[in-house]
Amino acid sequence: MPRVWDVPVCDSTRVRDARVAAEQAASLAGLDERRAASAALVATELATNLIKHAEGGRVLIDVVPPPVLPAGRDAPRVVQISAIDHGPGIADVAEARRDGFSTAGSLGAGLGACRRISDDFGLHSTPGRGTVALARIGAAGRGARTAPERSAGVRAGGVNVPFGAADYSGDAWAWVRHEDRLTLMMADGLGHGPEAARASTAAVEALREAARLPPGEMLRRLDAALSGTRGAAVAVAQVDTRAGRLRFAGIGNVGARLCQGGTWRHLTSRPGIVGVHRRATLREEETEWGPDRLLIMHTDGLPSRWTPPSDERLWETDPAVTAAVTIRDASSSARPVRDDTAVAVLTPGPVAA
Repeated sequence: MPRVWDVPVCDSTRVRDARVAAEQAASLAGLDERRAASAALVATELATNLIKHAEGGRVLIDVVPPPVLPAGRDAPRVVQISAIDHGPGIADVAEARRDGFSTAGSLGAGLGACRRISDDFGLHSTPGRGTVALARIGAAGRGARTAPERSAGVRAGGVNVPFGAADYSGDAWAWVRHEDRLTLMMADGLGHGPEAARASTAAVEALREAARLPPGEMLRRLDAALSGTRGAAVAVAQVDTRAGRLRFAGIGNVGARLCQGGTWRHLTSRPGIVGVHRRATLREEETEWGPDRLLIMHTDGLPSRWTPPSDERLWETDPAVTAAVTIRDASSSARPVRDDTAVAVLTPGPVAA
């Protein structure tokens, strides 16, 4: 089962906890000593900034697939570090990203240096609403990305928040590639805790073996794979980059909203539980996929009437940053998430770093 580290940073004593979590995630991802040190430095800097500029927040650390999947081989796993706050925001985001800029009393690394040593770094801030900073650190480093990977045409990313700061989340997102088909999946194991995590993990493992299939057939394969678990709500969205088409199918209460030319609409999942209550028929939705599209998939940890992001900058940023902003804006310190909560975002791209 995948571990998720949720570190609430309310005072300086929790900065060390964020660093240790990053070191543990680096070990899980198989990073060498140098890259593990980079992950620890980034986590420390982001946690320190939460204390100094936002009166606290949370650091989420996870081991995830990269935002762009390579063709013809397994994608390496990377450490993702997200810092989310509801503070005053950053007045000059461009200056904060500059290498050499540092907050008073920090390590001197600064967000610019975090960006330099990370494979991917995203920063989004809204005055009066808060800030999201997100970094990924992989085994090979920024220079290892190749031209074929850059031309894949689709990016995906997500953020996972375990309920009650538990070690494991019952939610999981994953994505796979088979030739010109890229598929994003969201799974919500029934309930929360280890048994829910086992169900969603079984869905992730089965997805890798079904990457060549269309969404409806994928769900039938996942139904068999989840037999014997408590079951899960599952939705899959598949982009055929050659045909420029998006296909979607879902069972259970996984939500999906697609933005087309600035207008949002729901994609509909059918009632049921994958692995427990198999549907006799399963309808797929199909629509055009293009540069003005953006898809958000989420579990029911989000409020039922959450508002999609309206900031046009998010169409040009890292999809995991968009996922983190969605979670930030749907919750607050007074209204925390009410269950395991995962959000995953699919965008055209890739976006240049």
